[in-house]
Amino acid sequence: MLPRFWRKIKYRYDIVGTVCETCGSKYYPPRNFCPICRRKSKMKEVNFGDKGEVVSYTVVHDTPEEYRMMKPYIVALIKLDGGPTITSQVVCDESEIHIGMRVKKAFRKYFEDGEDGIIYYGTKFVPES
Repeated sequence: MLPRFWRKIKYRYDIVGTVCETCGSKYYPPRNFCPICRRKSKMKEVNFGDKGEVVSYTVVHDTPEEYRMMKPYIVALIKLDGGPTITSQVVCDESEIHIGMRVKKAFRKYFEDGEDGIIYYGTKFVPES
């Protein structure tokens, strides 16, 4: 389990996906083959950058236990400047969020595994200043 954790770390802290060099389709999370080109696909790993634009969003009020301290929180569809549209949490006041809002990647806490447990971190988005 531990070696697998370290192999996947770049996907957790950066927005690394794949591009099909055959047809140009972009994927996040990364794929091993393109569902459009199938066997003809040639996948290349790319970092899609750290900025994008909110194309849709929702405010979540009823949360799982591990997110109780963050509620309400915002989940948005973000069109990355260099890549596909992804789903991510946007950290801001719900009165600030709007369609077309520019956002940037931020390293943030996801949740804690109990009071004395592991703290999980990863990528969220914040308003671009």
